[in-house]
Amino acid sequence: MRGPTKTTELFLIMRNQYLNAEHPFAQYVRILGKGKSSSRSLSLDEARDAMAMIVAGEVEPVQLGAFLMLLRVKEESPEELAGFVMAAKIAIEKRRDEALKDAGLPAIAVDLDWSSYAGKRKHYPWFLLAVKLLCQHGVRIFMHGASGHTSNRLYTEAVLPSLDLAVCQSWAEASAAIANNGFAYLPVRELEPVLDDMIQLRSLLGLRSPVHTLTRLLNPTQAPAVMQAIFHPAYRESHQRAALLLGYANSCVIKGEGGEIERNPDGTCLAKRVVSGEPVDEDWPMIFDQRHSPEELLSDDVMLRVWHGEQAHEYGEMAIIGTVALTLRTLALSDTPENAMIMATSLWQQRHDTPAKALIARL
Repeated sequence: MRGPTKTTELFLIMRNQYLNAEHPFAQYVRILGKGKSSSRSLSLDEARDAMAMIVAGEVEPVQLGAFLMLLRVKEESPEELAGFVMAAKIAIEKRRDEALKDAGLPAIAVDLDWSSYAGKRKHYPWFLLAVKLLCQHGVRIFMHGASGHTSNRLYTEAVLPSLDLAVCQSWAEASAAIANNGFAYLPVRELEPVLDDMIQLRSLLGLRSPVHTLTRLLNPTQAPAVMQAIFHPAYRESHQRAALLLGYANSCVIKGEGGEIERNPDGTCLAKRVVSGEPVDEDWPMIFDQRHSPEELLSDDVMLRVWHGEQAHEYGEMAIIGTVALTLRTLALSDTPENAMIMATSLWQQRHDTPAKALIARL
């Protein structure tokens, strides 16, 4: 019986070398998981390169799961967040520009970026009426978010249609909605499907991953002002510092009710802001001395009745006014929190007056 030829031997050597070669993404898992004394955070460049590989589909599922959970245990640094967002934005902007070009549409111009990735459980999504009020007064808002990743939550995408706020399924639809009504919501699955796939791993991994955090910083339309909310207070500073690294001139991050951009009137509010490229911390006092009980059942009809003045809701109306006030500060439309609250209260009380006066002058 003849032995293997030299060609066969060479093939076997090359195959074994290939099988034993380290995957390019393994280095990033190793950096995060090399033990208590040797592991470290990724640099901004490393985080950007790692996310670029993930978005491009160049990572094995087992690597992705390990990577996300190591980050979850460690908690993301501002540099990691900024690097992840930079890579994701490149992919998103490419998809966006191609879609708008194919549709023969110009770039989308808005005043404010608003993320919504948490969903509500204890209270109504009153922030959506704050958004509706701001749009009524000429503030153009682009909202992006996700839904369905956590059980027993009411998600923005499900509520918007009942409030006559557009849920879009493409960049072309978003462009038309902004032009017609000053508002568009585009699901993250339309921005970049890989990001949505990672968010939906929540039920498989049992934990939220850093993707839930970085998506809040995406600002897909390069709006001049960015509103963000987190659930865990420690993330406020990380988001503020990441916003600075990303070059966002004006942003605001708060511990929002349920993790959404909504001021809780039952507690104090620390707004970690970026104002003209500089970090600013702003304390807002609690509005009510006593806490309000969670809602037993969430129904869109209640929000509509409150909007139309057919039903009073002490907690909800102050959540709306407080959220509008924070937004006015972020848009540099009020010089102090106190004046912002006065202005927001007036806007709410006059919401049915026509025509609404534009808050932002168009160039």
